[in-house]
Amino acid sequence: MNAQEDSASAGTAADSGQGSPTATARPAPKSRRGIRTRAALVTAARQVFEADGFVDARISDITRTAGVASGSFYTYFDSKEEIFTEVVAQVRDEMLHPHVRARGGSDDPRDWIAAANREYLRSYRRNARLMAALEQVSRVDQQFAALRAERASAFIDRNAALIRDLQERGLVATQLDARVTALALSSMVSRMASLVFVEGEKIGFETLLDTLNWIWFNALRLPGAQ
Repeated sequence: MNAQEDSASAGTAADSGQGSPTATARPAPKSRRGIRTRAALVTAARQVFEADGFVDARISDITRTAGVASGSFYTYFDSKEEIFTEVVAQVRDEMLHPHVRARGGSDDPRDWIAAANREYLRSYRRNARLMAALEQVSRVDQQFAALRAERASAFIDRNAALIRDLQERGLVATQLDARVTALALSSMVSRMASLVFVEGEKIGFETLLDTLNWIWFNALRLPGAQ
């Protein structure tokens, strides 16, 4: 995805979406109507970003999709960047799956890892177009690059905590640096997800999942891994 001039720059100032992903968010609306309108804008923004990518998305497209007046956008958001940040935050929460282990009801760490990888790949596949948009904008905007790195760090931290827990149980060698190991394995999973669901690499879902799980199990030398 190459850096290119935002096509909105040829439109009105309202469509240019200039701003910062770290801009101060406006206060949350208190009225029911305001809450509904803001939620409609976020939902519409997600649709537009998925369809057009970040660069080509226009604020006027978002308001039209949401069915609200163009000026209403600025009641809730300062810029295209700000609403994109909100959309990405929602997807991050959706993809993290912090309670997979508790829901699984298994004491086998291989089951925890397999369940977490399955949920991650499912979420990535479901949100592939938005992940592509985030990759697109992070290549041309350092603040969004930092946002992408922050999102990745949440997955790495979760996996590092799992590895440390397994080390304390005597199931994983303590010589391994938990965070470095989590970084390596998490990067493998996320990169493969991008290759398959964004770039179109022809690998079946179950083949992808089984392969990633096998590498995880054997990298950690978990009991029962083959």
